[in-house]
Amino acid sequence: MGAKAFSCYIDGAARGNPGPAGIGVVLLAQDGTVVREIARYLGETTNNVAEYHALLAALEEALRQGAEEVIIYSDSELLVRQVNGTYRVRSAHLLPLFQRARTLMGRLRKVSVRHIEREKNVRADRLANRAIDEKLNS
Repeated sequence: MGAKAFSCYIDGAARGNPGPAGIGVVLLAQDGTVVREIARYLGETTNNVAEYHALLAALEEALRQGAEEVIIYSDSELLVRQVNGTYRVRSAHLLPLFQRARTLMGRLRKVSVRHIEREKNVRADRLANRAIDEKLNS
């Protein structure tokens, strides 16, 4: 039997940057079925911090599900390029999040973080915005 593999679509959103922020994560099994959706309010933070929290939530959930291989899809060019080593992490507030992500990624046999267009990340975006809306409207 093959490795337990998942795909994850992630998004972080902040209104005001910084402002009220949330994350959206869609974890899919190999056959494309949704294993888990996460919509979580973060409080006041920046968009980049929210993007990293979405990545961490996706990696943590994939590991909880027994993942050995994960493909992460994000519309954040900065996050993708930093995690893949194309850009250095220069912001002191992002460095601990980046380091935690690298640690989690090291627990997987294979991990790939890929950039996608916003239009292909609508479901994760909706979850992130739903988390913010539910908090602000409660």
